[in-house]
Amino acid sequence: MEGTIYSIIPALLMLVLVLLTKRVLLSLGAGIIVGALFIHDFAVIDSIAEIWNVFYGIFVTGSQLNIGNLELLAFLLLLGILTAFLTASGGSRAFGDWMIKRVKSRNGAQLMTSILGLIIFIDDYFNSLAVGQIARPLTDRHKISRAKLAYFIDSTSAPVTVISPVSSWGAYIIGIIGGLLAANEITDLQPLEAFIKMIPMNFYALAALLLVFMVAYFRMDIGPMRKHEERAVNEGQLLNPESEHVPGDLGDAFDPHSNGKIYHLLVPIGVLIVATVAAMIVTGMMMISTEVTLLSIFANTNVNLSLLIGGLAAVLTALGFHWLQKKPKPGLWKISIEGMKTMMPAIYILLLAWMIGAIIGSLETGEYLSRIVSDASISPALLPFLFFSIAGIMALATGTSWGTFGIMLPIAAEVASITDITMLLPSLAAVLAGSVFGDHCTPISDTTILSSTGAGSNHIDHVLTQLPYAIIAAISAAVGYLVIGFTGLVSVALLASLIIIIAAGLFIQFMETTKQ
Repeated sequence: MEGTIYSIIPALLMLVLVLLTKRVLLSLGAGIIVGALFIHDFAVIDSIAEIWNVFYGIFVTGSQLNIGNLELLAFLLLLGILTAFLTASGGSRAFGDWMIKRVKSRNGAQLMTSILGLIIFIDDYFNSLAVGQIARPLTDRHKISRAKLAYFIDSTSAPVTVISPVSSWGAYIIGIIGGLLAANEITDLQPLEAFIKMIPMNFYALAALLLVFMVAYFRMDIGPMRKHEERAVNEGQLLNPESEHVPGDLGDAFDPHSNGKIYHLLVPIGVLIVATVAAMIVTGMMMISTEVTLLSIFANTNVNLSLLIGGLAAVLTALGFHWLQKKPKPGLWKISIEGMKTMMPAIYILLLAWMIGAIIGSLETGEYLSRIVSDASISPALLPFLFFSIAGIMALATGTSWGTFGIMLPIAAEVASITDITMLLPSLAAVLAGSVFGDHCTPISDTTILSSTGAGSNHIDHVLTQLPYAIIAAISAAVGYLVIGFTGLVSVALLASLIIIIAAGLFIQFMETTKQ
């Protein structure tokens, strides 16, 4: 069943179960089991062995430990410990008290969170987790639901990093583009130049960012988000009381220290940022054997190791502050255990997401979808729209933007270079945009999982509340790709895409006004 239409079934089953049951672990587990059965033609023993091998492969590849995965899991545990120390020291409460005097409205708190998402553009993982730690004390005080905080984090992480050349994503994409230009003998365009030219063509990323600020300023609470926000404002419940397994939330595990200071939060967070970025630069430079440039550094950096180093430095700093407080309670061991416990739901989801990703990879779901594009005989004007749609479906099914980049960018480059070279950059940009759209819609995306974790939100609540906004941005992007395909004018296509977002916002505001 590999590489056929049947390869889509496990991913589709998982997505349907998520929507019907809102139980992500059950849905992921079902997808894994069905996928393993498909791989081995329903041979039960072989399927069980496949599931074990996939799980084992998360930790060990061949005869070596899978260091990257272990580093990310260790960082999540450190992040839980850091969150616990920031709470126990009273730093989070002190920062919330301080910020509430300066940011005096819910709109201001939401706008500040969105701006933070733009500023921290180095890496999507780092963005998701750092923005949550900084913004959560403020958004909690202004009674902004955790689901909305997760939306702000998620919709300013991948959309920012995918259009930033100085980021882990940008460096990765530029590296792929360089190979594609050489393979297709395109000599009048440099990789960085191509990436810069593609930025205004990434209609989904730009539309998603514009929509974030419109939601923050105009209170565009639509779909499930409205219920979360009304509960937060009217009842003070930032989390869905029906939700279980909320990552990154300590609840009432212990009371904050009464003598907490602002620097008990800001200094550890500052250490996290500085140490992580410094480690990214150092690890990137260590891997370069040719000329060292800022772009080459981020193309070769070890993100997971850098996060681990930054997380460890931040935890040690927070631990030191807590130790110096008079009569620190509770004890260091209890704080650490409670912090790690808050991260277990995120780790469970991440492990299962990696497993179903491997299963889907073995089923060659992505290859099947890509063949549909390669074999289709279509008008060159439709290429950007088609690549946006297929990349979105692929990222939705596989849960990986980077994997979608790796599969679809070469196909887009080859098809465009053969049919109409003027559609090359729009088609490549459409792949990037579609990949981010699918990433925003799927519950098995690393970035989506970490955004829930950073916000302390139930994961499925985040996925369901973000979905209507992602669809609005996707519709505007799809129109943009149709316009650029038939006109070739980037400015007109971008304008059309953004006008649709603005029109959608005005319509939603009008509907809200009429209801009141």
